[in-house]
Amino acid sequence: MFESDISALAVVGRLLLGGAFVFAGLRNIANSRLLSGMMTARGVPQARLVLWAGIVLQIVAGLMLAAGFHAVYAAAALIVFLIAGTLMFNNFWDHQGADRAQRINGVVSNVALAGSFLLVIAAGN
Repeated sequence: MFESDISALAVVGRLLLGGAFVFAGLRNIANSRLLSGMMTARGVPQARLVLWAGIVLQIVAGLMLAAGFHAVYAAAALIVFLIAGTLMFNNFWDHQGADRAQRINGVVSNVALAGSFLLVIAAGN
């Protein structure tokens, strides 16, 4: 594979990863009342403020990653977001059956996303 092909793949990868987080952040705006209630029920202090900080982080870091603007910092910020989000919303240890399996799948997906962000960081772009 040629170096230009690898660079093009990196651009497409950043667009897909960053775009997914921008989309999710915009979707979270529409669901902010529900998400804030879930966070409050989980004991998150200042849940509404934390939620909106997370939404802003998702959208801004997603745009930065997609644009290749300080992509390493954007990827690192999204790893922190994934850790916090996983702890708040994928508490599989509190669930049984299909709900537990769904939350475990969420954890596994977030671990895979964190791995992709580590690859962005390792590549330095």
